[in-house]
Amino acid sequence: MPEASPSKWHLAHTTWFFETLVLQAHAPGYQPVDSRWARLFNSYYEALGPRHPRPQRGLLSRPSLAEVWQYRRQVDDAMQGFINSAGAAEWSAAADTLRLGLHHEQQHQELLLTDILHAFSLNPLRPAYAPAPERLPDTTCPPLRWRSMAGGPVQVGHEGSGFGFDNERPRHTCWLAPHALASRLVTCAEYAEFIADGGYRQASLWLSDGWAEVQARGWQAPAYWLARAADGSHGDGYDHFTLHGVQALDPTAPVCHLSAYEAAAYAAWAGARLPTEFEWEHAAAQQSGDGSALLQQLHGAAWQWTASAYTPYPGFRPLAGPAAEYNGKFMVNQLVLRGSSLATPPGHARLSYRNFFPPAARWQFSGLRLARDEVSA
Repeated sequence: MPEASPSKWHLAHTTWFFETLVLQAHAPGYQPVDSRWARLFNSYYEALGPRHPRPQRGLLSRPSLAEVWQYRRQVDDAMQGFINSAGAAEWSAAADTLRLGLHHEQQHQELLLTDILHAFSLNPLRPAYAPAPERLPDTTCPPLRWRSMAGGPVQVGHEGSGFGFDNERPRHTCWLAPHALASRLVTCAEYAEFIADGGYRQASLWLSDGWAEVQARGWQAPAYWLARAADGSHGDGYDHFTLHGVQALDPTAPVCHLSAYEAAAYAAWAGARLPTEFEWEHAAAQQSGDGSALLQQLHGAAWQWTASAYTPYPGFRPLAGPAAEYNGKFMVNQLVLRGSSLATPPGHARLSYRNFFPPAARWQFSGLRLARDEVSA
């Protein structure tokens, strides 16, 4: 699909980022490994020149994978040399971009898996990226409980300690009405009830654009769900395609690979709604040290759709130089997701992290947590 990229491109693009924004910009005398490759591996930086069209990345049979690995080794060696030898002024100028590049590569580590899963799902052989674990994690599902949150002014956004993307800043005050959040994510079994009740056939549950997607794409279940009945109906249940190949659907696991439209339709069917990103962040910040006081599955299960449009915070300023294009120019026609997923690299998640995708996107590891309004006493 046009939104996905081949693994080789991800490997090359993350290398290009370091070569272009760090080495070429800050390492005296550095020359690119191959100046022709900038056109191939520049993603969306208009200030850095023309780019190969994203939907055609899968046609890039050259450079070969071996050449890309060699490219990575050369740039890694040059980066190590720069880190070891940079003077105080050079290091001061480059350090923030280098740090951004490390977190950028972590983002692509997750995208590698989501894009591999999508590509493999289109292969009739249903190949597995990796063997299934011999021992499955405990999937005991606690009962869903509602956690009430008082309204009022709250502080949201990156607090300033440690790394944060520019779209997480500045920290600011927002006003929340009284509300409640579900203690855990919606499960596969609960979502299957929505399907069985005709959820994909009731226009009244759907946002207008979402209903148009259902009709145009023929959606009947989340992405990668495989109905066992020959006619595609609910039948005896579902399997789903995973990074471990086709697996029986675990009814207690969080439902995953939903679009925002599907998440909102389920919430309407359940008599609830999607949380705002600030409701999510404020509640997550109230967790006790062991994480048991308020909400489960904040991180490591599935990204959680919110009802919040991806827009700049009050006083937002993009980064300087080419990195100004990293986040700000995408702040339109997308929704925010919070938390992290099973594919997010360890240490990459934080409470203020703002992931974002168009509402029809569902090849990511995206699920939902319910919210509802509460009337203050």
